[in-house]
Amino acid sequence: MLESVKQLLSDHGSGGLFSALSIFPKATKFEAQDEEEKIVLLLRPHFATNIWWIILGLLMSVVPQFWIYIPVVSLLPENYLLVLTLFWYALTLTFVFERFLMWFFSVNIVTDERVIDVDFYGLLFKHVGVASINKIEDVNYYQKGIMGAAFNFGDVLIQTAAEIPEFVFNKVPNPEKVVKVLSELIAEEEREAIDGRVR
Repeated sequence: MLESVKQLLSDHGSGGLFSALSIFPKATKFEAQDEEEKIVLLLRPHFATNIWWIILGLLMSVVPQFWIYIPVVSLLPENYLLVLTLFWYALTLTFVFERFLMWFFSVNIVTDERVIDVDFYGLLFKHVGVASINKIEDVNYYQKGIMGAAFNFGDVLIQTAAEIPEFVFNKVPNPEKVVKVLSELIAEEEREAIDGRVR
């Protein structure tokens, strides 16, 4: 099994811990994973989608250098200015850390049996959607904008006959390849059903 999928992915490296596209990740497990279930793809939004908050974090980190040019702030006593600066850096670090965690933990997992979409919204709320491969009816992708074309990322749209009718893998790398892998997994699942090899 999965030989055709391995051939499709043979020109890609396996990816590391912070990779947006990890192929057959060995050290990755998830809740409710079956013993024989194999993770084929672990996807995150392309790293280029983080550029805006990285730049904003860098700009926020230099703001205290300009306190003296802000009339209200420049009049504060020195110890108040120190507290304000510490508060500002704590706020900046919190913003950067939260954005990183939201990127890192918002993942899409494709196994040989199902697709799982985990979306984090802030630090206190997450949404998890799951659908079996045999419930997938249609898979498409689209790229939009200069960034998507330049860095080769896009949205993969998965329509299912499951309780959640639609999954969107947002801004994932190589969306065309992801669609091909999903199509191959669907075909493999159909072959298993015909041969009576369904788990």
